[in-house]
Amino acid sequence: MEAFWQAFLAALQTEFADVADAREVSRILIRLLMAALLGAVLGFERESKGKSAGVRTHMLVSMGAALFVLAPSMAGADEQALSRVIQGIVAGIGFLGAGTILKGNGRDTSHVKGLTTAAGLWMTAAIGTAAGMGREATALVSTVLALLVLASMPLLVEKVEGEHEDKREEEEGRKH
Repeated sequence: MEAFWQAFLAALQTEFADVADAREVSRILIRLLMAALLGAVLGFERESKGKSAGVRTHMLVSMGAALFVLAPSMAGADEQALSRVIQGIVAGIGFLGAGTILKGNGRDTSHVKGLTTAAGLWMTAAIGTAAGMGREATALVSTVLALLVLASMPLLVEKVEGEHEDKREEEEGRKH
């Protein structure tokens, strides 16, 4: 029985030998935690607006994308292999994003919902990919810019649409 446990422990040690030292463990943790944190930031913004894809979804998308590039690069994948991995992430997120887009039914079939959520998930995957590749500063800057877009564009659109409405009312007032 002792031989079995020795063989089992040796196999277990071999299976977990992909992480050689504390530095490598630190690299994995930093990249995955960074991806999770940045995904959470974007997810919190979406969740606070009552959108369907919130904190957990964005964290998982970002960490998943990070892991998809981190594991092959740690295994020694070359640039071409990583390029194919990234292509797969983009395609997969496109499929996931398509599931968040709803076309209005009934009388107003031109109304489409979920495009910003789909684009946000796409951006979150890109941020996770950057974090997983060790480009944490790029991931951070991208997150800040995405937050600026999500926060400022609705205000700008509302202002522009309000000005157009004011002009339309003014023109209608002149006609009467």
